[in-house]
Amino acid sequence: MSRFDPRGEVNRALLVGVSEYDHTAPDPQGVTGQLPAVRHNRRTLEDALHRGSVFDAHEVRALASPTPDEFTGALRRACQDARGLLLLYFAGHAVTSTSGNELHLQLRTARVLTGDGLPGSVSFSEVLGELVESRAQQVVVILDCCYAGNAAEIWHRFDDPKRKKHKVLLLMSVQPNRCILGGDADAPTPFTRELVHVLDEGGEVWLSRLYAAVKQRMAEAKYKAEDDDSQRPQALAPPWDPDADVLLAAGPVITPEPDPPPPPWALWLRRMLGRARKALQRLGRTGLAVLLALLATGAGGYGVLVLTGDSGPCAPALELRLLTDPDLEQAMKAAADAYVASDANTTKDGCRRSGVTVYSAGAAGVVTALGKRTDAWQQPRDDDNPQRDIGPQPDVWIPGTRADVRRATAAQEDRFFARLYPDTGPFVYSPVVLAVPEGLDDAVEPTGQSLSQLVTDLEQAPGEAEVHRPDPEFADAALLATTGLYGGGADARRAERLLTRSGRPEPSAARLLCTLPDVDAVDDRSAALVPEFLLRSGVGCHPATRAPRTAVYPDDVPGLEPTFVRVRWEDGERDADARDAEVDRFRSWLTGDEGRGVLGEQGFRSAHGERRLLDAKSAPEGLTDEVPPAHSADPSAMDTALERYGNAHGPGRVLYLLDSSGSMAGLWDGPSGGPGILRQTLTGLGGEDEYGVWAVHGLKGRTHTDLLGFGTHARREAERSLGAARVRDAEADPSAALRDALAFMRERGADGRPQLIVYLTDGEDDNRLTGDGLRKVVDSAGAAGVPVAMVTLKNGACDRDRPGTLIADAGRGRCLDAGDDLVPALRDEVARTGTGEE
Repeated sequence: MSRFDPRGEVNRALLVGVSEYDHTAPDPQGVTGQLPAVRHNRRTLEDALHRGSVFDAHEVRALASPTPDEFTGALRRACQDARGLLLLYFAGHAVTSTSGNELHLQLRTARVLTGDGLPGSVSFSEVLGELVESRAQQVVVILDCCYAGNAAEIWHRFDDPKRKKHKVLLLMSVQPNRCILGGDADAPTPFTRELVHVLDEGGEVWLSRLYAAVKQRMAEAKYKAEDDDSQRPQALAPPWDPDADVLLAAGPVITPEPDPPPPPWALWLRRMLGRARKALQRLGRTGLAVLLALLATGAGGYGVLVLTGDSGPCAPALELRLLTDPDLEQAMKAAADAYVASDANTTKDGCRRSGVTVYSAGAAGVVTALGKRTDAWQQPRDDDNPQRDIGPQPDVWIPGTRADVRRATAAQEDRFFARLYPDTGPFVYSPVVLAVPEGLDDAVEPTGQSLSQLVTDLEQAPGEAEVHRPDPEFADAALLATTGLYGGGADARRAERLLTRSGRPEPSAARLLCTLPDVDAVDDRSAALVPEFLLRSGVGCHPATRAPRTAVYPDDVPGLEPTFVRVRWEDGERDADARDAEVDRFRSWLTGDEGRGVLGEQGFRSAHGERRLLDAKSAPEGLTDEVPPAHSADPSAMDTALERYGNAHGPGRVLYLLDSSGSMAGLWDGPSGGPGILRQTLTGLGGEDEYGVWAVHGLKGRTHTDLLGFGTHARREAERSLGAARVRDAEADPSAALRDALAFMRERGADGRPQLIVYLTDGEDDNRLTGDGLRKVVDSAGAAGVPVAMVTLKNGACDRDRPGTLIADAGRGRCLDAGDDLVPALRDEVARTGTGEE
């Protein structure tokens, strides 16, 4: 390997930080806890790489708490794109296999089962296999997790006859078989903190220098791993010499301006004071105080600084903690940064009055924590720790809508430890819009329509339009859009099927807009429900990669109305008066002309009147200057929508109908046969989902028999039942079987849980799906509110006016035939209903 300078090459950095996990203790299958410090890791390292000038802005991608599929997809893309340097960083939980021979990186959905069962994890061997096959000339892997040092042994054992693995260099946060501590909620973990410090020192930072400096800094700081062991970083690379190294950063060297030379009298005073130091130590505390007072009056305080060793006249600034909605985080950071540097935050002596730390957490979780968990926020417990799950106790809360404050206070019980003092109204406004890509904007009216109507119009437009929405449990804008989607008594399950969903939704609109461009064809046909201001200020990924979009304004969706809320903690503020003063100062600035000016640059509107853009001169194309404001958010409507969303995506019910007539004999065996196809969709179902399988056969009496009784099942039980299925020497009556299935599911649908019927056939008995028989099934499908996936193992079954198409359309289901990518498509349909891994 030769010394490698990647500047000018096509480089990629993939920064994976898993701070939020779906399964945590006390769940016996959960990981040990959330990792709020990792949120800071991801952000600070991303900023450092941008400053380092080796990676261009669009070459750095941060993944926040991804699922295994999201991680491996992003990793494969980075491996395909990189031609120069590929940097992979991982911070999160990790475990070793029982034998100790494998390291498993635990992603968002990670669970730990008896034995070696580790669903939701990705083995380091698998990651290494992707990296060695990448097109990059050099690969650097940085692991900040428990057992990171075990990766070196896996590298050594990796079967690599072509010797490709030697381009992969490892930097690991701890020695083998050691677990590190999770860090503080308000700062990065120790290893990443020191890593960023060295990268930010300026000049050329080569991997060898980075490793040596981080190792030295951590030794000097005496960082500890678990069991009070020293935490010592590790590295794996060919022996580092001038010809074997990789450049990771080349930022400017920041040289502080020298202080002005002191006046001649001060030099004389410094010499005199230096001679007097030892004598002063013998004077004791009282004598020293008297002399310091005389020096302060006679030398303007200069002598005090010399004697005490102080570096300057400024006291440490008070640090304010600002908690906000995930979609608002970047905009609030921009405002906070501007405030910290402003005259309003500067004393007449040029000192900073306060700093502002901005962080975000899921909106629903914050409302619950401020309503019901303030005691645990002050005194965390192992099983209830908002400091871990959300972050430090905030001084200021800026939710997406004032309705959140009413939701939180309504939930407060007799004993609570945080009092909320909201302003009477919002200080800015941003409507929630349907951002429609060019080419589809002609299908919808820009204003004056309900969200359901707009989504329906897009569905009926030529092409394959998709509508995406972030997670309503995480961001207020997504929840507000959901209140509109469910308006007028709409069935939540049907409303949800209007939206495109493949796997877990993105946690925020910012993430959604950043990930849609991963596939150009998807970006070009995808409308997104997002706050309007994000179309202006961008979302942290390269804006040139996003398809241009026009904002369409639904008239039944409340807008974002960020509101300033002071949070006071009982017995939690020894500096309450000073903190109140600084919060008031920040509030006056943020809600005044200067603060609204910064937020105008971020794309926000006035909170009053016609809601004009605060900075209309530089508004991007596709926005409307004046928008009639929708009604403000209603707390009860938000709570109801959140509950209905949870039910619609909670444990589901799936009833499989497997055509078992004699004509299926040639389409029965193997993974492409009827039972094999259904078996492959079981990954979309979890332990709490209810499902069953009917074998459809016979023309008289009962037209089906149970292969698998309806209820919850272990997957192996379901697989055994499908493996035992047999073709019958009989014909089938799909009309009767489907009507029975629709009636069966309709009886169970009162609780709002998602439901699906899957009918798999060869289509040979479609002659019984004609005339009155077809009409009865279509009518039943429309009335039951249960989607039907009509799956035919021959081509042409989903052509226009075919029985499968008509039945699927009536129940807002899906028609699939042999011309489709049938197994993945059906698996997606099942996964949208169930709670399984897919």
